[in-house]
Amino acid sequence: MFEALTARLQGVLKELGRRGTLRPADVDSALQEIRLALLEADVHYQVVKSLLERVRERALSEEVSQALNPSQQVLKVLHQELSRMLGEPAPLDLRGPKPRSILLVGLQGSGKTTTAAKLARWLRAKGDRPWLVAADPYRPAADVQLEMLGSEIDVPVFHEPGASAEELVKQGLEKARQGGAGVVIIDTAGRSQIDEDLMAELGRLKETVRPCEVLLVADAMTGQESVRIAQGFHRALGLTGLILAKMEGDARGGAAISMRAVTGVPIKFIGVGETRDALDTFDSGRLASRILGMGDVLGLIEKAQAGLDAQAAEAQAVKVLQGEFTLEDFAEQLAMVRNMGPLGKIMEMLPGGLMGNQPKVDSQMAERQLVRTQAILQSMTREERRRPEILNASRKRRIAAGSGTSVQEINQLIRQYRQMKRLFKRIGKRGLPAMGRRPL
Repeated sequence: MFEALTARLQGVLKELGRRGTLRPADVDSALQEIRLALLEADVHYQVVKSLLERVRERALSEEVSQALNPSQQVLKVLHQELSRMLGEPAPLDLRGPKPRSILLVGLQGSGKTTTAAKLARWLRAKGDRPWLVAADPYRPAADVQLEMLGSEIDVPVFHEPGASAEELVKQGLEKARQGGAGVVIIDTAGRSQIDEDLMAELGRLKETVRPCEVLLVADAMTGQESVRIAQGFHRALGLTGLILAKMEGDARGGAAISMRAVTGVPIKFIGVGETRDALDTFDSGRLASRILGMGDVLGLIEKAQAGLDAQAAEAQAVKVLQGEFTLEDFAEQLAMVRNMGPLGKIMEMLPGGLMGNQPKVDSQMAERQLVRTQAILQSMTREERRRPEILNASRKRRIAAGSGTSVQEINQLIRQYRQMKRLFKRIGKRGLPAMGRRPL
């Protein structure tokens, strides 16, 4: 996400950091580079102009000139102004009698149907009772796709082959009401904002449903075109929010930065992957941090809280720092890490400077290595994981055959495990074992 833009901005800020004091010429030179980076990232030119005017004004103010580290202060200013431009987080407005309805609109291929399922899963995780309504009578098998997605996440789906869009939403709302639904998510047909007939149909659906939210699902990878699409839908329907889908594939980031500022419509969610749980609530400060290479530590903590067993993690920490952990414990630790999601997504949330001057890690290669390590550990017996000293040549050959790896890889894993065990035991003896007993 935002790889190209983040790399450019980090380069500019690093160059700025080499200067002990900042002159106006230094600020102007840096802002010119930032301007080019943002324009190349497909950010709307008016948004770039407005953003950098405010950054320049503050960067030349006393708050920066008198700072101990002027370059870091400029980074802080840029982060604040970028956050302000991205807009304040706007939660879903689900007031009123049940079932409350959410109307999802967007172009064909924008990811609307998949997003409907992700949103339903998100609502159910929050304790609500969502229903899905397949209100796209035009795309072949659109209702079948939504029904399959609903089955995956255990959410009811209403569909009626042969019915019109208006009949589908009327019947779907009534069925949801009878079924005790709290929220009804209506997946409408994909369309172009210049298709007057279909846009008029959307207007009629809105009148019929009277939704709490009218959310546009926009493909983030379409850049400035997504901004124009949002403007067209907003004029026709009066959008209440945006969901930026396919953000994980958006290396430039222009749509995310531009859409809120140009349309005035708040971004409510961002899609960050293909899995059903890959939908994040929008937070301007955290997104600005990721764009600037500052990571998303809060997001990482949330993933850890969702994916890790706190008591198990605390017990593991104590064993690690006492040098008593086994390959069985190591296998459990890897499983907990995998529960947090793809390793590449986790690494994206780490601040760019966290690893110091270490070379950039290939997240795909790291993910493959993690999978191979898990395969080796799972091919061992419980006794072998608990007592790795019994792993003789015969056992290693069996494990290699079972895991699709080599004996050399197994030997390497065991060496690394022993080195880690000795290292953590030394750390524990130096007075740090109390760390393992602190609440997570």
